[in-house]
Amino acid sequence: MTPLLDLERELDALRVEGLLRAPTLASDTSLLVLCGNDYLGYAREPLPPSTHPAGAGASRLVSGDHPEHRDAERALATWLGQDDALLFSSGYAANVGVLSAIAGPGDVIVSDALNHASIIDGCRLSRAEVAVVPHGEADAFAAALAAHRRARRRWLVTESYFSMDGDSPDLARLRAIADEHQAGLVVDEAHALGVLGPEGRGACAAAGVAPDIFIGTLGKALGLAGAFVAGPQVLRSYLWNRARSFVFSTGVSPVIAAAVAERVARCRADDAGRERLASLGRELRATFPEGSLGASHGPILPWIIGDEEEALAHGRALAQAGILVVPIRPPTVPRGTSRLRITLHAKLSDDELRLAAEAFAARRC
Repeated sequence: MTPLLDLERELDALRVEGLLRAPTLASDTSLLVLCGNDYLGYAREPLPPSTHPAGAGASRLVSGDHPEHRDAERALATWLGQDDALLFSSGYAANVGVLSAIAGPGDVIVSDALNHASIIDGCRLSRAEVAVVPHGEADAFAAALAAHRRARRRWLVTESYFSMDGDSPDLARLRAIADEHQAGLVVDEAHALGVLGPEGRGACAAAGVAPDIFIGTLGKALGLAGAFVAGPQVLRSYLWNRARSFVFSTGVSPVIAAAVAERVARCRADDAGRERLASLGRELRATFPEGSLGASHGPILPWIIGDEEEALAHGRALAQAGILVVPIRPPTVPRGTSRLRITLHAKLSDDELRLAAEAFAARRC
């Protein structure tokens, strides 16, 4: 059997298990999309005509470093109260680049069991020892760090607002644990940035916590594309030299970078959008049976179905009712926890929310 035929066989196996994925066109405006990450509704707006270069032209270490990049990084760092920031091409590239750069043999990374795939892959590429602890269990983080007290460097890695479960860890406790064990705290704020905290600065800011390394994206609440890492100047300099996903990638489009400062300013001032988003989350959550959405809060509502085929059936029925919620299945989530990951955005109207609530209630009957 040739390698390509073997791939076809693997695809057939995925199809049998109900795990095969196919593209979903975002241009289908006939459906009410409730499964995106455009939390404040900015992504649906076109950028104004630009005179900035469309492409960076090269890696920033070679000849692709443009003034727009530094303007964007300074705007992000100022917003978050950090010394500096560094743009990456995507959130995946940021997590993989950071973790594989800051850790190596002789180090240990303690990682939440439900951390994003990009964090998992970054941990693996680092070649550090990785201790995976049960989701959200602060005591397990402390125990793992204590068990590796002789490691050269120790890092505690978590998301601040978990994208599949819509819950948050006790960030203040994790900060204290990291300090007690002389570990660095790395926090992925991808889904909290713009949504939670004062001026939308994220869940860490809401908890009064300063992570050692802050990872955020431009493609969610800010409605653009790309990502960034913020922290001390030494971190930016180190990543500039050692983060392979940055070093060996063409720089972020200057057109996108040029839009960052305006989006940051808009997001900082958009308390009304955050209040609307929080209100929508409370209203829709109240229509579900108590406890059926786990410990979620905010705009992410994880409706756990369990079986993959049943989740797909729910998704098809909702599409027929005019609502797009793509079922989330393994390996994105653990087996037996396939779900409809419902997400809200601040531009949602009261009528649209009512339509969604009625459609979800019909499927629960």
